Amino acid sequence: MYIDPHAHMVSRTTDDYEAMAAAGVVALIEPAFWVGQPRTFVGTYVDYLSSLVGWERFRAGQFGIRHYCTIGLNSKEANNEALAEGVMEWLPRFAMKEGVVAIGEIGYDEQTPLEEKYFRAQLALAKELALPVMVHTPHRDKKRGTSRSMDVCEEMGLDPSWVVIDHNNEETVRETLDRGYWAGFSIYPSTKMGNARMVELLRHYGGDRIIVDSACDWGISDCLGVAKTARLALASGIDAQVVRQVTYANALCVYGKSGQIHESDWLDPPEIDQRTLYEGNSILRGGREPRIEHPRQAADDLLID
Repeated sequence: MYIDPHAHMVSRTTDDYEAMAAAGVVALIEPAFWVGQPRTFVGTYVDYLSSLVGWERFRAGQFGIRHYCTIGLNSKEANNEALAEGVMEWLPRFAMKEGVVAIGEIGYDEQTPLEEKYFRAQLALAKELALPVMVHTPHRDKKRGTSRSMDVCEEMGLDPSWVVIDHNNEETVRETLDRGYWAGFSIYPSTKMGNARMVELLRHYGGDRIIVDSACDWGISDCLGVAKTARLALASGIDAQVVRQVTYANALCVYGKSGQIHESDWLDPPEIDQRTLYEGNSILRGGREPRIEHPRQAADDLLID
């Protein structure tokens, strides 16, 4: 069984939830992020955060997947100061809701002064609320941005063992691990990391403090990135214990510090009943037959037939 600790499911279809469940994903974490269209009002951001702790949590459960999220102001929209100030006022209220396992994804995009201002403010919030942090590292000038992200975390007094530095690559992983942080890798086609490269990193570094995620979103991405990487790693001779660490146990360990995610959530899951409504709405459309069943007890192996 797998945890995908970075999946933007608000951008995905219910087919993806079905595929992930069939591949062995028992839980996922959905970070707050930039949805592509710039938001111009605080209210639209509040509605988005509400969907992360509400509708998406319900929708995932209708397919037997436990849904958690992280709450934050993303780096790109931190550059809209009026919007950012409004969002910051709302964040504490959302950060304390059920199923919120971290502040994130936060950090740098273009590494501007405004991005740094709100990055620091959210690190202070995470520290105040005793929540882990998910850090987004920039696509451009990544090595400098990753080092700077860790510098700022340390200046703000964060314990590295509570911080996941995400979107690592071969250029950044050594420093991330040497400084005591969790190193996230997003299996995202063409831009962040391919799973064959990931297997070679596991062969070199092992599984300690390494986390694999899909980062699937509205771009060309794969919601089965974690499951496919696990299969490829096993087929390539990576030890099953290492695969389990990076696709399941490490995410549970660091995000479990929030007190909001527990293995018993999916080992003893509630019944799937697609007749259930959320604020008057179901996931069904047009007379479709609902699934009513008890989820299959998750197997403890990592192979997907």
